Amino acid sequence: MASLTLNSENREEVAAALAGDRWIVACLCAAWCGTCATYRATFDELAARHPDKFFLWIDIEDQADVVGDLDVENFPTLLIQHHELVAFFGTMLPDAGVAHRLLQSTCAQSDEELQQITANNAERAAWQRTSNLRTLLR
Repeated sequence: MASLTLNSENREEVAAALAGDRWIVACLCAAWCGTCATYRATFDELAARHPDKFFLWIDIEDQADVVGDLDVENFPTLLIQHHELVAFFGTMLPDAGVAHRLLQSTCAQSDEELQQITANNAERAAWQRTSNLRTLLR
């Protein structure tokens, strides 16, 4: 299964999917970015390896009204979220193996473990306020 690209026509569908129980894996990119264009195939391969998760491609310029306040420093940037917990938000090497291992290790953690890590890390605590896709799409 390939990733879904967020656009103005599917926001309600995406919001409904995000409200579910699956892990959310979002890639934040820009159409003008050559690395992002190349990474899209890798991201779709990752989605095929993890069909139990919801993969979302977000062009930060096309969807600026949704993600405009997110601090994207470089591309590609991955956001991994479960329920209301943002488990990872950061730049990712455009390498399928690295992304796969990050996804496996992140999703192996329970919500309780993620909450504990968040409580003890200021950067992760900030992600909860600024990077929650469920909140941004409301």
